[in-house]
Amino acid sequence: MKRGGSEDAKRRAGESAADAVDDGMVVGLGTGSTAAHAIRALGREVDAGLDIEGIPTSFQSRELAHDAGIELTTLDESTPDIAIDGADQVADGHLIKGGGAAHAREKIVDAAADRLLVVVDDGKFADELDIPVPVEILPDARQTVADAVRAQGSDPELRRAERKDGPVVTDNGNLVLDCDFGPIANPTERAVALAELPGVVEHGLFVDLADEIHVGTDERVRIEEL
Repeated sequence: MKRGGSEDAKRRAGESAADAVDDGMVVGLGTGSTAAHAIRALGREVDAGLDIEGIPTSFQSRELAHDAGIELTTLDESTPDIAIDGADQVADGHLIKGGGAAHAREKIVDAAADRLLVVVDDGKFADELDIPVPVEILPDARQTVADAVRAQGSDPELRRAERKDGPVVTDNGNLVLDCDFGPIANPTERAVALAELPGVVEHGLFVDLADEIHVGTDERVRIEEL
């Protein structure tokens, strides 16, 4: 399976979802390269007079929204009408997210939204979810959670930072285990089993949350309603 698409495909998907945003809406602003295209597109619409508020899902999306001129709010003050977010893999409407280690905040905002629009390039589709599942954990629970997911049949790896010594630390101050289960035949069962582990803050399985998937290719955008 292809794991990445062109920037044109990502841009088309992001701009397609941004077109669904109407005046007066509160928008959940996802994290990642494809969601970033949606944020920039919304910024251009704001410059043209669109009146919206955004709820960012990470430091990255907050900075992009600020640069784009999008007024920000919080879940304490508003409920998102739409969330626009990317995914690392899609199968049967279910998602794996967390490549940017923002999946805890993303899931909170995405689940709170009336509608979740997922933006991906066509290389993110699979017959079954089969890439490692990111699991955000409390630092003190690193060993106990790793042992527990091994007992569930996974091969967990602590995510390491690329340009500094040590592990990746999330915006919440936690660590990430990337847990390889191979093909996930039943995402719902796997999601429940991971969520029940003490020390797990959130995992990257997004089950039955998406309402639409905007799939960008080099030529067009395909919209799948779920």
